[in-house]
Amino acid sequence: MGNLESSVIEILQFLLPGFVTAWVFYALTSYAKQSEFERVVQALIFTLFVQAVTYLAESLFLLIGHYKSFGIWNSDKRHLTSLIVALTLGLLFTYLANSDKLHKCLRFLKITKDTSYPSEWFSAFSKQITFVVLHFKDERRLMGWPIEWPSQPDSGHFLLIHYSWITDPTQEIVGIQSKVESILIDAKDVRWVEFMSEASWKHSENIDEKTI
Repeated sequence: MGNLESSVIEILQFLLPGFVTAWVFYALTSYAKQSEFERVVQALIFTLFVQAVTYLAESLFLLIGHYKSFGIWNSDKRHLTSLIVALTLGLLFTYLANSDKLHKCLRFLKITKDTSYPSEWFSAFSKQITFVVLHFKDERRLMGWPIEWPSQPDSGHFLLIHYSWITDPTQEIVGIQSKVESILIDAKDVRWVEFMSEASWKHSENIDEKTI
């Protein structure tokens, strides 16, 4: 029984850095959490990266130790190093996913046409920093500058500033509500979203570009 408990603890210690990396990644990106089985598989993949980098770090530390000793390399220091590596890799993978840097290089090399973003919805809002027009299910339209937006089109809220209601059928834009700083819109009430071109709004009399 003691050997079994010892083996379980060793397995958990081996897998823990991978779970830490996965936790950081999902906490700082908009990717939906996967099933428990898929999370375990992903943690195993992250663990391979963490253990590989930890092994390289251990080899480097031992090499440096031949010239100047900073202490004894033991299991505690290895676990601490693997935890630091796990956090660092989690932040690195998060940056690559949120910035699309990796997939941009892969698209340049004609390896893929995909992006790093979790969905086309997220990609559109990440790439197009501009005013949007929200089309409601009841035919109303609202133009505004999105400060925050939902990660998925069917849940969450839009937070808009410098907003104006667009009246029908004249296409007239009603002036910005000066006494209201922002407005929160439920994504479930929105049918689709239009992204405005810069030329269509930057010279508008109702918008102060310096405040955006």
